[in-house]
Amino acid sequence: MKPMKKVTVPCLHQMKAEGRKITALTAYDATIAALEDAAGMDIILVGDSAGMVISGDKDTLAITLEEMIFLTKSVSRGVKRALLVADMPFGSFQPSSEIAIGSAIRFMKEGHAEGIKIEGAGPLLESIEKMTAMGIPVMGHLGLTPQSVHAFGGYQLRGVGDKEAKRIQEDALRLQDAGVFSIVLEKIPAELAATVSRSLTIPTIGIASGAACDGQILVCYDMLGLNPYQFKFVRRYLDGAVILREAFSKYIQDIQNGSFPSEEESFHG
Repeated sequence: MKPMKKVTVPCLHQMKAEGRKITALTAYDATIAALEDAAGMDIILVGDSAGMVISGDKDTLAITLEEMIFLTKSVSRGVKRALLVADMPFGSFQPSSEIAIGSAIRFMKEGHAEGIKIEGAGPLLESIEKMTAMGIPVMGHLGLTPQSVHAFGGYQLRGVGDKEAKRIQEDALRLQDAGVFSIVLEKIPAELAATVSRSLTIPTIGIASGAACDGQILVCYDMLGLNPYQFKFVRRYLDGAVILREAFSKYIQDIQNGSFPSEEESFHG
């Protein structure tokens, strides 16, 4: 069997140029990452969504740089083919370009990330431009940026008014000029996402932003049905919560009725 080609930043740009859709999914550990990678995923993102789905926080703001580096390093051990991208957590890049660059370098050196993702534009463009000039691959993120949840007042659709839609379009072009290799567009109208995608030479990766983006990403726990909430934009490919609960219940029953471990599952001296 011919080995699958390693996905790189130039590969993603070629996929955009050829009209081939890019596949992306989050992962937070080596086991799930290895399964996604073997399936042929193009991008594996160690999302700061780990703060919610792993740590149980109410938002993504609390997870630390140290925690994200640990998770990224863990995921890297399961990735061979996909491009491994890590989320820059809240507070790890906003204070200054020096802090942002230092955080990104730690992700690359300690976490073995092959790129980092930063939410927003505006005052962050200087940091992004410096990082990309240094050879650090940066993925942008516009629309609903979860680290700004308190400023937004919730997780509602973004870019619905002319003013905000125009700003998203302009920020996308500014991010491209700053050197980002792709941009995540989260929870914006499908028509706006299509317009932004057509305006760029770099690929867009959509989540809750319609089918016209150059690729799609979801939180793996959502598409596996492990999240108790059913979001409009999530297609569940597995009823994971039900399957796992049934397995755990059967395990408990087998221990309690004495059928586990069996003779075949036991050792004798």
